[in-house]
Amino acid sequence: MTLPSIPHVDIESLEHFDRLLAAGATAMAGWRVQSVDLSRRTAEITGLKPMGSLFLGCVLEEKADAWVRDGGGLVFPAIPALPFDAYRGRLYDADELYAGLEHGYDATPDARIYAWSRQQDEKGDTSRTLAAALHDHAIADALSELPSDRPWVGVMGGHGLSRGSDDYRSAVLLGRSLARAERMVVTGGGPGAMEAANLGASLAAYDDAAVDAALAELAAVPSFRPSIGAWATAGMNVRSRFPGDGGVSIPTWFYGHEPPNVFASAIAKYFSNAQREDVLLGRARGGIVYLTGAAGTVQEVFQAVTPNYYGDAATQIPLILVGTDYWTTQLPVWPLLQSLTAERHMQLHLVDDIDQVASLVS
Repeated sequence: MTLPSIPHVDIESLEHFDRLLAAGATAMAGWRVQSVDLSRRTAEITGLKPMGSLFLGCVLEEKADAWVRDGGGLVFPAIPALPFDAYRGRLYDADELYAGLEHGYDATPDARIYAWSRQQDEKGDTSRTLAAALHDHAIADALSELPSDRPWVGVMGGHGLSRGSDDYRSAVLLGRSLARAERMVVTGGGPGAMEAANLGASLAAYDDAAVDAALAELAAVPSFRPSIGAWATAGMNVRSRFPGDGGVSIPTWFYGHEPPNVFASAIAKYFSNAQREDVLLGRARGGIVYLTGAAGTVQEVFQAVTPNYYGDAATQIPLILVGTDYWTTQLPVWPLLQSLTAERHMQLHLVDDIDQVASLVS
């Protein structure tokens, strides 16, 4: 006998919980309630059958907590003394990560979370591992809920690219051309080439004069060194002048020296760099573009090449390296790729002109 499947319901606000009650709910089977204060809903909860429900980091009165547990539901309590919500039900944005920036970068949630992760690493506290893993699972879940109506194209590149440079401008134009071609731009979320691509996506609806104005304003603060605060503030000012959809970024607190750029509309920030890399490269099914970079970018090249090398034709995605001299002479990745894939039918491309990229990504 086949048992009927139970529909899964994500509840991330008190309003959603109340709507289900108003609709006549009598049982909570399949409910996953995440980070909701239910301290004033004890009577309502004890009037529902709890079997098959899951409560993650919610606030429950003792009576409601016991009712859920005794009735076959699961309750995962909040972990105390964290500068973040391990059960959050949504992605970050720049306003949240940089809240309080006017008091200095150290006062922001982004800086405090990174400081917490470093302190816990030094202590070797296993509760840190649990909290970080729960957080990253919640981020992955929220990321999976983003619309997939446009192919996701990854743009990889170094964090050291300075605002005001020709290469930075090229990366901005690349992000804009991809967004105009109805591609979702997804980056590693940091400064440099990653910031430029997200900025370009956010400028898709603007003309060249607006691009020039945005770049001129940013050039006054070319790097996040020596001041992350000044760098992020300049970005926030440009974003307020030219609002737009900057795509998605997937940064990590593992690279604490790389602050997240402010132009991505949705920020999926992870503790685990390995998980972040897998998600970033795995979601970019429309193709991946590699601008100039160093060790991190090279790692991302071969991390994406491996599944293409062993996969079949149906799993192939275009991988595009931009900069012939850079990838053949300065950092000779391209000759190695050619040797590795000589007898493989892979979509590998080496170009100099960013105008070629949009036509190469699927």
